[in-house]
Amino acid sequence: MRRLLTLLVCIIACTYCGPYVLAQTPPQSQDKHHDYHNTTHEERAERRAARLAEDKRIIDSLVIAQNFEFNPMTMQQMPAGQMFFLSNINYTFTIWRGAMDICLPYIAGITPPYRRVLLNTGTKNLQNYKSVQTDNGWIVSFNAVLYAEIDYTFTLEINDHCGVTLTISNDWYNDVQYTGTISQVY
Repeated sequence: MRRLLTLLVCIIACTYCGPYVLAQTPPQSQDKHHDYHNTTHEERAERRAARLAEDKRIIDSLVIAQNFEFNPMTMQQMPAGQMFFLSNINYTFTIWRGAMDICLPYIAGITPPYRRVLLNTGTKNLQNYKSVQTDNGWIVSFNAVLYAEIDYTFTLEINDHCGVTLTISNDWYNDVQYTGTISQVY
C-alpha cells in the first residue's frame, strides 16, 4: 500500500510540475542539425542529390583505381538456391593494385549433395579485366585461374545506389552469387 501511494504521489507531481520544468529548459542549438520541418522539399531534394553525387564520385574513383574491397552479406547458388546470410567479417573479396585476394564460402557440386568450401587464396594473374560504366554504375569482370587450373569468372555489378552483386562462375559448378557493399582498401 505504501508503494502504491508513493507511486501515485510521484505521478501527480510529474503531471503538475512537468510542464513547468520543460518550459524552463533552454532551447537547443539549431546550428548543428537541419530543421527538416522548416525546409522546403526542394532544399531536401538538393541535399539528397548532393549526397548521391558524392557517393557516385567515391565509387567511380574506387573502381577506376582498382582499389576496393567487397564485403558480402548474402550468398546464393544459382539458379534459385537457398540464400545464406553471411555474418563473418573475414569474408572479403579484394581488388588491389592489379591483384585479387578472396576469402569467401563457395558451394561446390552440380547436383545434391552440395558441399560448402572456402575459396581462400590470392592471385596477381587477372585475365581479361574489364571495367564498363553503365547508367546504373559499373560492371567489372575478369577471369582468374585458381586451384588445380580451374578457370573462374568473377563479375561485379556495382550499382551507385543499391549495393554490389558478385557472381562467381566456372565450367564445373553452378554459379554462386553474393550481395553486399564495397569500400576502399586502406
